[in-house]
This record gives sequence, C-alpha cells and structure tokens, in this order.
Amino acid sequence: MRPLYSACCNNPMALMPDQPRKRSRRKKRSRTAVKGSPPSPHIKRQLAFYDPFDEAALVLLEAQIDWIIEDVGIAFRDDPIALNIWRDAGVKIEGDIVRAPADLIRNLCAKAPATFTQVARDPNRSVTIGGQHQVFAPIYGAPFVRDMDAGRRYGDMDSFKKLVKLTYQHPNLHHGGFVTCEPCDVAVSHRHLDMLFAHMTLSNKPHLGAITEMSRAIDSLDMAQIVFGKDVMDKHCVIMGNVNTNSPLLVDKVVTEAVRAYCGRGQGIVVVPFILSGAMGPVSTTASVTQAMAEALMVGAFTQLVKPGAPFVLGNFLSSMSLKSGAPTFGMPEPVLSNYVIGQLARRAGLPLRCGGSLTASKIEDAQAAYESADSMHSTMLAGANYVLHAAGWLEGGLCTGFEKLVMDADRLGGYQKVLVQSLDLQDDAFARDAYREVAPGGHFLGSAHTMANYTDAFYEPALSDSENVESWEEQGSQDMRVRANKRWKQLLEDYESPAIDESLVDELSDFVAKRKSEIPESWY
Repeated sequence: MRPLYSACCNNPMALMPDQPRKRSRRKKRSRTAVKGSPPSPHIKRQLAFYDPFDEAALVLLEAQIDWIIEDVGIAFRDDPIALNIWRDAGVKIEGDIVRAPADLIRNLCAKAPATFTQVARDPNRSVTIGGQHQVFAPIYGAPFVRDMDAGRRYGDMDSFKKLVKLTYQHPNLHHGGFVTCEPCDVAVSHRHLDMLFAHMTLSNKPHLGAITEMSRAIDSLDMAQIVFGKDVMDKHCVIMGNVNTNSPLLVDKVVTEAVRAYCGRGQGIVVVPFILSGAMGPVSTTASVTQAMAEALMVGAFTQLVKPGAPFVLGNFLSSMSLKSGAPTFGMPEPVLSNYVIGQLARRAGLPLRCGGSLTASKIEDAQAAYESADSMHSTMLAGANYVLHAAGWLEGGLCTGFEKLVMDADRLGGYQKVLVQSLDLQDDAFARDAYREVAPGGHFLGSAHTMANYTDAFYEPALSDSENVESWEEQGSQDMRVRANKRWKQLLEDYESPAIDESLVDELSDFVAKRKSEIPESWY
C-alpha cells in the first residue's frame, strides 16, 4: 500500500515548464521543503445553527418537495444505464421522467453518510464534511482571471498554478476545489490532466476531480489511486466530483455518468441544482428551494442505488435575477433566505450541505463586491453549509477569478472561523477579575497584567485591514485594500515552498498524464 505522503519531496514545478513530461527511471535524490504552508484546520463549529423556520413551515416545504418527486418527476436524460438502474429499483418511468415514492427517495438518501472524511495527501489536512464541520474552498469554473497588474484576461495554466499555490498557502482555505480558473491555453480534452497534476503536486490539500466527461472522471479517479493506492481508496473518500443538475427538473448524463464513476468506486459526489429564480425556477424563492431539494434528493437516491454508503453532498445554488436584464444578482435577500431554509432541510434529511460562498456580480473588488460577498457568505456561515465552494475569489457572477479578491475573501474567512469555533469564553481568566482590582475607576486596561498576558491572541486581526490612524495610513502611501491584497498574494507566492512528495510518485503521475495525452485527440471545444 502506498503511503499517503512521504518525508521526501522535490520541486514539482521543475517537472512542469508547460506540462508534465515523462522521465527515465533512475535513482532519485530527495530534498526537504524549507518552509511549508501554514496549518489550515477546517472548522468544527460551536455556534448554534440559525434555524429561522418553524416546524409548520418545514412540513409545508417538504410536502411540496415530495409532490415534485412523486407527481411531477425528474428527467434522467441521455444515459440508458441510469434509467436501467432506476428500473431495477422498481420506480415508475415514462420516457425519461422518473417518478418515485418520496419515502423511497428519502430512505435511499439515508444510506449516504451524514458525515464523512475526505483524506488528503497530507493526512493532517484531511477534512470532515457534514455535521458541525464547515470546509472552505475557492471559486470554481471561471474562464477569466483578473489582477491589478495585468487586468482581465482568459485564464491560463500559469495563472491556474499560481491560484493552486495561493490556496495551498492560505490557512483559511481548507480545500483546493478544482477549476480555480480555466487554463484556456491547454486543449479542453487535455487540461483536466494538467489541472489534476498541479493539485496533486503543488498542494497537499484535498481537492475535487473532473466531471465534464466520464473518461475525465475516470482519469481523475485513476490519478487519485496512484497517489493514495487502491487499498486506501477502497476504504476512504480521497476525491470528489462536483456536478450541477440541468434545472429545471433535468438530470443529464454528465451528472449520472459522474455519479457512476465516482460513487461506483466509493468516492464522493457533490450535486448542486443551479437555479436562477425566474429562469430555471419560478419567480418564487419558496418554489425554487423546493425544486432544488427535489432535484438534489433524486440524484442523492441515485447515488445510493449505484453504491450504498457512497459519500453524497446535497447542494444548493439559488440566486435571484434582474427581471429587467436577466442578469443574476448575488447577496440579495432571496438567496440569503434560501441558504437558511436549505440548511434546515438538509439537516432534517441527514445529509451534508453545500451552498453559498463569497458571491458577487461586481467586476472588481469594490464596495458592491464587499457588500454582496459579505451578505452571501454570512448567511452561508449561519446556515451551516458543510462544504463551501466559491468561498474566495469570485467576481463577475463567477465568470472571473480575482487574485486580489481571493486573498481578501480568505482573509475574512478567518473572522467567520473565529465566530463559528469560539463560543463565549467562560473560564476564570476571561472574567478578568484581577484586572478590575488592578485598574482604578476612570483608568485604562492597556497596561494591566491581564492585557499583557492576553493581548497577542485576544482579538482576530485580519491581515489586510488597516486600523491605524489616518496619519500612519498616509505615511504608508494611502493604500486601499486592493493595493494591500495585490502585495499580499505576491508575497504568498514568493514564500511558497512545494509540499513534501515522493519523487517517484511525481514520475508515476507524469507518466500517466503523458500516456493519456497520447491517447486522447487534442480538442479545443
């Protein structure tokens, strides 16, 4: 059995000027990284979940969900094998519309684990998903990137590698995600291989795999097996896929083939209905929430028909939209409410939840981005989302990854983490009785023994916020947060050291990538 990680390492970037290359087998020298990424423990919340809706409301919502499952049905399209799996379960199928007793669907979903661990290459970075745990991952799927130096442009492999490194470096991001930006300079048919290679060698945090074609999902699983070994992979979740239903009420073969690939080998799948109310759902938050739950629960049940006990994360990405232009809007009251109610419904179903993130329609890191991202992320935090994709870096409705936005969002995640994991301290020292005895009425506590003993970690200090007086700020060049964030991500990249990895493992991955590229015709669409 291959160890999950090794004390040996090399510099994987030396293997990747443009793409991994095959190298001859020979005795390898190993080096130890001088510096590594700081610890990034995921969150086990102490703060109570925010549950604003009462039992009567939840029962009404669940009745609507059950009605959609039983009477309306969900189409499972372009995958005859998926329909045969449903037939074998004895459900009613008309054409490609699957209708099933709601009790059957909920009982199948109950077979999925309420909590599971995704093992990382460095076991200290493994994450637990479900229950009281909350895991933050960066933006996913943007074709463009933006920074203050080069502006907006198509993503490329150089930007992708930098974003993987930044995610690895930042302690408030616990998971690598996958498509932190699209590397548009690599053929579509090949780029998943290069992205996986980068995640597996430039970082040792857990990450997702490819889903756009079944063959790419299988490549992701095969590369994960190289890293972890079959014995570990047979017993643990080491990789997950993230898929969207084709709302309204359609599950296409991208979803079902990804489920069959990932869950068939005991790995995880995140299933997210993407609904803009008024387009992919009615102009009603209530209807859209119940539609999202029905779609997700049907796919959740399908995962358990494929392999009982396979990890499944119920997702929700519900947004309002401008009914004048059709553009999606973020951080608005309707999606905030949907986060809260989906949190309650997911917990009642006993399933881990993915929703929300630092979402905004803004094009740059301005006041609009700050307000919309904060409202979206705050509701995600209170709602109890167990896995949060898009927690950092999202701009332009998800079309663009911002380098400055990534570190700005991640900086704020540290504040959310403190709210979630540190309830009010009720230990004797927290009451500071000695300080009251020491400081006279009208005095101050700045120099008291209690302050001197606790000042280093008494309060969260965001790295990118400037709380000094205006004179100090002006002396430093009157820099706003974007400028400070620009310097921050560059410093993080300068400080980057590759994580420890066995060099023979890098060779094996590189050989796999080279072999698969030789077998797959180059396609740019």
